[in-house]
Amino acid sequence: MGAIFERFAQAVAAWAGRPIAFAVAFLIVMGWGVSGPVFGWSDTWQLVINTGTTIVTFLMVFLIQNAQNRDAAAIQAKLDEMIRALGTARNEFIGIEHLSEKELIVIRDRLERECGGKTSERHRGIARLLQRRGSAAP
Repeated sequence: MGAIFERFAQAVAAWAGRPIAFAVAFLIVMGWGVSGPVFGWSDTWQLVINTGTTIVTFLMVFLIQNAQNRDAAAIQAKLDEMIRALGTARNEFIGIEHLSEKELIVIRDRLERECGGKTSERHRGIARLLQRRGSAAP
């Protein structure tokens, strides 16, 4: 069952991210809007689009979450391999995504202290870069 769902989820996620999917959804909404006068703008007419969009949204949440989980696992595996392959990297970082949020904050804070200085001091150059890019924008 899991393999079938994964194949289905991948196919739907790939299709839903294409321009044709947007075009189909747009045409459905336009067709619904144009049919309003035919159905006298009735409550049933409104219920059709509300129900349809609710069902599609509800189902897409699960498909998108599946795709996100798969992508996150692939990225973590790649990062873990990079850590493992680098001789100077600390192997204890492999698998830290399984730690609690509190434990991850402790690790992040320790790493920031090891880098030295306050975050605002280290990021002053980035702030200047963002200001330059913002002022150069039309």
